[in-house]
Amino acid sequence: MGGAAVSAAAQAERAERLDRLRAEVLAANLALPANGLVTLTWGNASAVDRELGLVVIKPSGVDYDLLTESELVVLDLEGNVVEGRARPSTDSPTHLALYRAFSGIGAVVHTHSTWATAWAQAEHEIPLMGTTHADLAPHSIPLTRRLTEEEIEGGYEAATGAVLIEAISQHGPAELPCGLVRQHGPFCWGSDSESAVEVAVTLEEVARLASLTMALQPLSATLDASLRNKHYQRKHGPHAYYGQGR
Repeated sequence: MGGAAVSAAAQAERAERLDRLRAEVLAANLALPANGLVTLTWGNASAVDRELGLVVIKPSGVDYDLLTESELVVLDLEGNVVEGRARPSTDSPTHLALYRAFSGIGAVVHTHSTWATAWAQAEHEIPLMGTTHADLAPHSIPLTRRLTEEEIEGGYEAATGAVLIEAISQHGPAELPCGLVRQHGPFCWGSDSESAVEVAVTLEEVARLASLTMALQPLSATLDASLRNKHYQRKHGPHAYYGQGR
């Protein structure tokens, strides 16, 4: 009797946690068109519950206007569908690769936002040119290497995750909360869905400002190290004082 009660309680807790994760992921996905980061269905957001080992992600090709919590797909970290009738996002293997590689990532956002995607298509990392960028990351936004033909044909989306992992491994996902997939577009991440969306919004503005800056002055210098460090540390460092705290 006691075992059955414990099992029922565990199932109820699991269901409650998944309900919260679905709500979080739905809100993140709906925030993408609301912030002008996606056109049509070109983007997706997911989040992971580490304790359950489950990921909730947008279904493939579903219009944001029609998206509901019940449409979202639940996967395990190996990509097996646990709950949901729809096919998960085609970018699921990329999201899952990031979750498996970095335990600090709690949510992933992918868009084809105009300015960040332009840098990816131009095959150029985004240089750190101002304090807006330094508030996001203390490094240039990296660009992944080219995928080989074998990687494209043998598991394109998983290979996309692998090259993103390569691109950010030196500094890690906290100091580099986003990356540009060469000739494709941006992927962003954070500790939760809200922070991952915030990174995506900020990255798009950073990409726009960098484009305009280089149009005005192609030989613009990168930000002085002291100013870069000050801006990054006051927002993200151990003695950060930006905002009202948690």
